[in-house]
Amino acid sequence: MKSKVLIIAGGLTHERDVSVRSGRRVANALVQAGYEVRLADLDQQLTATIESFSPDVIWPLVHGSIGEDGSLQTLLEALDIPFVGSSSVQAKLASNKPTAKALIGAAGLATPGWAALPQVLFRQLGAAPVLDAIESRTVFPVVIKPTDGGSALGLSTVADATELRSAMVDAFAYGEHIMIEQFIEGRDIAVSVIDLEDGPVALPPVEIATDGGRYDYAARYTTDATEYFVPARLCEEQLDALRQAAIEAHTILGLRDLSRMDFVVDAEGECWFIDANVMPGMTDTSLLPQAAEASESFARLCCRIVDFVAAGRPVDEDPLDGDRLDEGDDA
Repeated sequence: MKSKVLIIAGGLTHERDVSVRSGRRVANALVQAGYEVRLADLDQQLTATIESFSPDVIWPLVHGSIGEDGSLQTLLEALDIPFVGSSSVQAKLASNKPTAKALIGAAGLATPGWAALPQVLFRQLGAAPVLDAIESRTVFPVVIKPTDGGSALGLSTVADATELRSAMVDAFAYGEHIMIEQFIEGRDIAVSVIDLEDGPVALPPVEIATDGGRYDYAARYTTDATEYFVPARLCEEQLDALRQAAIEAHTILGLRDLSRMDFVVDAEGECWFIDANVMPGMTDTSLLPQAAEASESFARLCCRIVDFVAAGRPVDEDPLDGDRLDEGDDA
């Protein structure tokens, strides 16, 4: 018998629209596969909805602070209902970019140099002297971004000191902490990881190519604004290295069920870890669904994830007709 699945989407973060679109797409895929599905907003009615619907599995497809920083996961753990995604502790750890990069770097994977700055530092010491000190020590170009959140909101690539201050102001609009990161010239690659009965498996790496060179919010969620290549236009050795790096990062951060790792591959072929995505987007332009379609199908992948969680995270059979995605497949 198919599971009852409650999908939580929406919320009040800057990524609400992406979350709603992701939730609807996953809900449609599961309904067509025969699951009983309810789509719920992240609002004051949520706990009542959970109680009345009594789901077998909850899929929290909420992006941004409350959805990926462990807050929503803490509630679901307290309710003792199986849910898709990482535990509250690991979600909090991985969604904080400086913490994730520190752990990844300590484990031996390459990641660009960085420094994290809290907004309170500027308030207490004065913005002008802090900015002067930062400008004098920064080697450009750099990337400025909030330490939490996703969808490239508040992200800027800064070529020189004249652009630094406005970029920092933009980033602080999305959170109390920002990060200055070394800019790596190269190809943007995303590698999604899913957990199967035999362990984590990497889906085909997706290469992102934009006309303007910036994979910002508009480029991510505007149809035809970006060109994608699945698998990425790299040699098989580089593709294997990316898959392995993504699985290593997923494991180092203790993530569960699914994740997406973002990399840059430079001209020498070096893979640089950029970000970990605890709950990847599932819209029609999102990267994990594109990788899924290249290896099996998006609908089948959604079913497998739900069944994996509902069964205590082993899967005995394919939820849809057709071939299973095994480690020997093109993933």
